[in-house]
Amino acid sequence: MSYSLDLQDRGTEYIALDPNASFALPDEDSDSLEFYNLIYRTLCAIMFNHASSGHPGGSISSGHIVESLVFKQMNYDISNPMDRTADIISYAAGHKALGLYAMWALRNEVVRQSHPDLLPEVRQQMRLEDLLGFRKNPITKTPLFTRFGSKPLDGHPTPETPFIWLSTGPSGVGVATTTGLALTLKDMHGEHAPAVHIIEGEGGMTPGRVAEAMASAATSGLDNLYFHVDWNQAAIDSDLVTRDGSLPGEYVQWDPCEFLLLHGFNVIYVPDGFDFAQVNEAQKKALALNNGKPTGIVYRTIKGWKYGIEGKKSHGGGHKFYSDEYLTALQPFEQAFGVTFPRFEGEKTPERIEQAYYDSLMVIRGVFESHPDKTRHLGDFVVACKQRLESSPRPLRDNAPDLGRLYQDNAISPFERPEICTYEAGSAQTLRGSLAHGLNHVNKLTNGAILAAAADLYGSTNISSIGSGFDPGFWHPTRNPGSRLFSAGGIAEDAMGGICSGISTMGYQIGVGSSYGAFIAPLNTICAKTHGIGQQTLRHRVPGEPNKTFVIVCGHAGVKTGEDGPTHAEPQALQVLQENFPGDVMISLTPWDPNELWPLTAETLLQRPAVMAAYVTRPSEVILDRAALGLAPPEAAVKGVYKLLAANGKPDATIVYQGSEVAYAFASGVLPGLQEKGINLDVYYISSAELFDRLDADEREEIFPASVAASAMMFSGFTIATTYRWIMSERGRRFSMYPWKHGSFLGSGQGDVCLEQAGMHPEAQLETIEKFISGK
Repeated sequence: MSYSLDLQDRGTEYIALDPNASFALPDEDSDSLEFYNLIYRTLCAIMFNHASSGHPGGSISSGHIVESLVFKQMNYDISNPMDRTADIISYAAGHKALGLYAMWALRNEVVRQSHPDLLPEVRQQMRLEDLLGFRKNPITKTPLFTRFGSKPLDGHPTPETPFIWLSTGPSGVGVATTTGLALTLKDMHGEHAPAVHIIEGEGGMTPGRVAEAMASAATSGLDNLYFHVDWNQAAIDSDLVTRDGSLPGEYVQWDPCEFLLLHGFNVIYVPDGFDFAQVNEAQKKALALNNGKPTGIVYRTIKGWKYGIEGKKSHGGGHKFYSDEYLTALQPFEQAFGVTFPRFEGEKTPERIEQAYYDSLMVIRGVFESHPDKTRHLGDFVVACKQRLESSPRPLRDNAPDLGRLYQDNAISPFERPEICTYEAGSAQTLRGSLAHGLNHVNKLTNGAILAAAADLYGSTNISSIGSGFDPGFWHPTRNPGSRLFSAGGIAEDAMGGICSGISTMGYQIGVGSSYGAFIAPLNTICAKTHGIGQQTLRHRVPGEPNKTFVIVCGHAGVKTGEDGPTHAEPQALQVLQENFPGDVMISLTPWDPNELWPLTAETLLQRPAVMAAYVTRPSEVILDRAALGLAPPEAAVKGVYKLLAANGKPDATIVYQGSEVAYAFASGVLPGLQEKGINLDVYYISSAELFDRLDADEREEIFPASVAASAMMFSGFTIATTYRWIMSERGRRFSMYPWKHGSFLGSGQGDVCLEQAGMHPEAQLETIEKFISGK
């Protein structure tokens, strides 16, 4: 029995280039590209040699693929790396960063010598001198690094590099984030969307988040997405990653063509990824397809081709420093151009290694200078890329979203509540619903600048409400362009976070993804990190560029999801994200009252973190009359920490709360008991640790003095680790309560039952408070 895919029924195409066919590529083009590639391969060897670190094998095997794209296929303006209408190349295979830097620096050198007037300011270039910073820290003080102001080039790509929009490297994340780039550009530009090219290898296709992202890409009709596979069969530990004909793979039992076809991509197979004519032909065919599907191009290559080390050994390893094997790798270049690279003798000091490195780079510069015809021809390719872009403008579509409206003066305010986000005392509302109402208000204000998804929980987590007032169903560029809900590929929290990051990266839109907090918080930690890295490193090239926020909705958070049991109703999710990122990257929100969601959301969006993570519960809550209860208004939450209840005079004790379940238990059950017993408390609530941290030190001390932390106890719906910031005394920590205080996971049941099991229901809270006051 056999099985085959009906590609006609699926509307996809499979094209295998004939290895015996002759494909048109002018001799002058071929000669110039081969000239460049020899220099590129040699530079890869030089970079690894002087850093004694990096990934030469995949950088070399992908060279023809990328070189053909940047010189022959892509439309971009070398003068303007920040042009959002240009085609994009994204190194999802982040370990090929060595190749990215080499390719970019050589292209820059070509333009410097042939068309210098096209180069932008230095910080928007990748110069040969910048390669001195390969895998170097920003605080490097070696003489030439300092003299030339070299870029500190990380081991995996970041937007420190011109024309690169994303931080990539963690396996599979780059595929997801680049899918998000393609999605937002397709939504904003429609049929004029820029092409988005992913560079990846077959090993990088094995993470589960890649399958999720590819499912989303094909389902969403992203025909501007091109997936270039450097199929060299070599990973870190295997030289037979995938199935190859009758040979079973050591990791997976598909080959890249099958994998792409199964996920709804067109596929073009290139039998020789080192033949520029074949590579060029395949890329032209891919760009000419017009069937509404993303396209994969699979190139057969050899990892470490002509380097002297091939296969898995060349992945993260190379020749030893100035070894005979390294010098042998330089010989084709030396013989072709009649030059000799420096040799190294003596003590290996950082300064002497740097000088030898620089001298080697200058040999390369000299070869371009001594071959002006080829250098000019390559430069003309780059000019043609610019001319193609200028001759075919890529306007935004009619009635396109406008995120800029959100940031106009007085467009939103945490203190001016939209009607949809106003909930009267005695009415019922959910935290998840309140968050969705606020984001829907922003969506309407910006004409649809929020694109949202959920892990098969669109209704359950209220994400569908974010698209209220827009077309129903899932977004598709031709069938349903008016929807603001996109398909994340099913139960796909992992890729969904990356896609949302990519959607937000271009600054046109905000990506929002939702699932159970128990799942999405840990699964989105990596893409939150890469998004933050990307936003911060972009500012090295574009100082003052604001963060582009994406939103993680940690839905059904905490103990109140008790019916689903401890696998779902767990307190760890906050610890994963809260206070776990540097600087301005993350703002986490832990509201307890649905009326707090609008001020917290508005304040956070206006402060523009890289990531906003909102922890919202599932059950419906009765809206309390806070003023009648003597509680602070919900707008007080924007400070991150606020005094929920002020004592009348000197307090008997100070109590801190974080988490809707414990705060509602206090307000609705404990507070009457306090009044009956005449207990006088100061009560604080933690609505956002990061919003609090953004206040200046004096204001933080005024709101939450160190003396409070030294004397208070806490009720938390989260883990013990999240209490330490707020409770500093051993006695306060001994009395503090949290869901796992008794040393076990909680069982299933309604939220109030689980809260009782944790010892934090109203009666238990009141008893604990009395003991804390009495000193027992």
